[in-house]
Amino acid sequence: MAKFPPDRFDGVPDSLLRVGAHRSGKPRHGGWIVFAWAALACGVLVGIGVGVLAVTNNSFQFTDPSSSAGAATTSPSGSSSSSGSSTPKSTPTPTTAPITDPSKIDPAKTTITVLNATSTAGLAANAGTALKNGGWTVGNEGNASSDVGTSVVYYDASATDNRAIALGIAQKLGITTVQQSASFPGATITVVLGSDYTSK
Repeated sequence: MAKFPPDRFDGVPDSLLRVGAHRSGKPRHGGWIVFAWAALACGVLVGIGVGVLAVTNNSFQFTDPSSSAGAATTSPSGSSSSSGSSTPKSTPTPTTAPITDPSKIDPAKTTITVLNATSTAGLAANAGTALKNGGWTVGNEGNASSDVGTSVVYYDASATDNRAIALGIAQKLGITTVQQSASFPGATITVVLGSDYTSK
């Protein structure tokens, strides 16, 4: 068996300190270096993302189909025409001409009631007299069960010309609101006078 000359590892050390390789102390500021690298990596990734978005936004154009469908193009003759289907035009609601001549209605079929829906006494009689002086046949005059602020001429749906008659009565009394209602079965036309009504 080979023998080697004695060296320093053959003897017992005088102290308990380690001999050979040992760990060094923890380097200072190691956490800041990791943070700096992480921040740099985030910045690079954000920059790449912004660049990709810029390229894709220039490559793809998103437009509203409804706006492009109705875009006008110029025909060879110089006149503009629509490239898509024409937009449907809204038809105006037909207006009803008021019947202002009481001789055109049948008093046996058209009954008129005037109701005072205010605390002012005699308002229904005042409006009824104004209608009678204009040639209208007024059946009943009285007080409403509650007060209202806006005057309305109501008409029922028993005849197609009831709205035109209600418009004529409203015009005679200076009332601007006309409305169909089935709340007054005792009359064809019912005038409800509110606090906005001015005596005639």
